[in-house]
Amino acid sequence: MAFVSQSQRTPNESYTFASRPRPVGNRSKYREPPSEQTHSNYGNIMYDRRVVRGNTYAQLILPTTAQPELEAQRQQESRRRAIARKRAREQFRPSTPAALQGRKHIDVQTELYLEELSDTIVASDVECQTDAFLDKPATPLFIPAKSGKDVETQIEEGELFDFDKEVQPVLEVLVGKTIEQSLVEVMEEEELACLRAQQRAFEELRNNELAEVLRLQEQERRHSEEKRRRIAQQKEVLKKEKETAEKIAARAYTQQYLADLLPAVVTSLRSHGFFYDPVEKDIENNFFPWLMAEVNNSLEKRYAARELLDSKEI
Repeated sequence: MAFVSQSQRTPNESYTFASRPRPVGNRSKYREPPSEQTHSNYGNIMYDRRVVRGNTYAQLILPTTAQPELEAQRQQESRRRAIARKRAREQFRPSTPAALQGRKHIDVQTELYLEELSDTIVASDVECQTDAFLDKPATPLFIPAKSGKDVETQIEEGELFDFDKEVQPVLEVLVGKTIEQSLVEVMEEEELACLRAQQRAFEELRNNELAEVLRLQEQERRHSEEKRRRIAQQKEVLKKEKETAEKIAARAYTQQYLADLLPAVVTSLRSHGFFYDPVEKDIENNFFPWLMAEVNNSLEKRYAARELLDSKEI
């Protein structure tokens, strides 16, 4: 069902827009899951997220840190729209109904002309024969055509070249070069000998310096070991001295503490009855109680006799 919108201009050049009313589509009672929701077309631009709100006379300036986020949001929005369009096309595309039970769908040819389909590739052999090649004949030697005139003359012996006279400068150059090369070789040998002598002197000096360096290193190592040993001995001596001083101080403190402690402890123990005379203790614990009991018995008997006598006299 198509809805037609109408737009017209009034005589005073004002633009008006109107659309026919349309019924509200049947919607489900509950919200569809996210995987089944389809892309909805916005009907009111006030709720369209693509509309930028704000003043229309100022340019929207975004900070540099928000530009990558804005670009990422745009890419996500484009991917989301592409997925929604693809899902919508798949939903509206007519599909083949499911096969009945016990049957299955197969691929068939719907072209105008049918052809046989096979996995075997059709191949055919074609042969051809060419004529045999003949051997190429040998290329004849090129002889340029003769041109000009022949002229001859006669030269006697010794007219153009005298060997004894012409060989003298060549011989002088050869002998001079040989002597010069010999002198250069002799100078090179002397220079090499001098370099070897300097190298031997340098090696001897270097060996002496290396020996001196090794001796100094060994001496430094011995000094370091001696220093460490002396330091360890000194630390051990200081440790022993410290322990001895601590022991002496502890012994003096102990003696000083025990000097007053022993009499006080003896006095306290004696006052609490831990130190006593056995005879005195026996008299106090055994004799005095017995004596007091006997005295009480004798006094009771005397009191009883007196009472008896007093009663008789009455």
